[in-house]
Amino acid sequence: MKLKTRFWNRHGTGGLTFTELGFGTAPLGNLYRAISDQTADDILARAWEAGVRYYDTAPLYGLGLSETRINRFLRDKPRDDYVLSTKIGRLLKPATEETRSGLGKWFEVPARTEIYDYTYDGVMRSVEFSLERLGVPRIDILFAHDLDAFTHGSQAALGAKLNALMEGGYRALLKLREEGSIAAFGAGVNEWQPCQWLAERGDFDIFLLAGRYTLLEQDAMDSFMPLAEQRGIGIVIGGPYNSGVLATGARSGAFYNYAPAPPDILNRVTRLDAACQAHGVRLIDAAFQFCLGHPAVVSVIPGGQSAAEMESNLQAARSDIPQALWDALKTQGLLHPDAPVKVFRP
Repeated sequence: MKLKTRFWNRHGTGGLTFTELGFGTAPLGNLYRAISDQTADDILARAWEAGVRYYDTAPLYGLGLSETRINRFLRDKPRDDYVLSTKIGRLLKPATEETRSGLGKWFEVPARTEIYDYTYDGVMRSVEFSLERLGVPRIDILFAHDLDAFTHGSQAALGAKLNALMEGGYRALLKLREEGSIAAFGAGVNEWQPCQWLAERGDFDIFLLAGRYTLLEQDAMDSFMPLAEQRGIGIVIGGPYNSGVLATGARSGAFYNYAPAPPDILNRVTRLDAACQAHGVRLIDAAFQFCLGHPAVVSVIPGGQSAAEMESNLQAARSDIPQALWDALKTQGLLHPDAPVKVFRP
């Protein structure tokens, strides 16, 4: 079955066509464990063969390793056949293996350290470095990376970074879009509140929201998601499985928000899973398809660090969810009552 696509054209200048299943490449940066170049190539090849045509990466992912692996994969692909996004906000500097960033998180990666930089010059330098690592003539979308309190440690620290972007990097992003170097820009974050803050203060196109609009969490329905729909802002959903718990179920060692899932989350996932099983649906399929129910969403980008995970994502993208399941979840208080859902009519 061919993967479905969604078209976004906020400016009426040609727009971008996203596959509903995109590819989040953080795992290709050896996130939490190392994989070989061959394994990375095989996963990417399977995604392409299946029709995936949207790829998201970042300098942070493997301290440049993800972008480098994407380079090798995309080298012989026609540039107009896919959509590519990467991120700004961090510059990479040479380091030693002992002083590099991401020890215990990124494995067998280049010895580099990350420096936050959301200034005008920082954005321009980041784009130049990413183009070099990616080996492509252009990038379609730039996301300001990790503008959230989760990353920066406090609301005060986040506020300083947001202001730095709006006072400097935002001008660079506008310039790049106006001259046609990129088609769109936004932010890639783990919280919806900074997305709303930015959308209310600037002309942002697309946000990559990780883990905050999922089958497990819909708080953004009361504010940010309606604003995005009203303004024609596209939403890429990252972390649709909330770091894994919606893929694995509430088993021992399940992860939520990059850490072991707490009891209240495990309890909610247990209830979600029971409802899915009662309707003959895999939890992971419902999690993926729920995200696509919102009209602002242009793509969902789960990661994949193995061929089996890629196949599971493909199955989820091709699944149909009966309306009865969505109704049951709302009746049980497990879904926001106004959350839009995809209607399947057999």
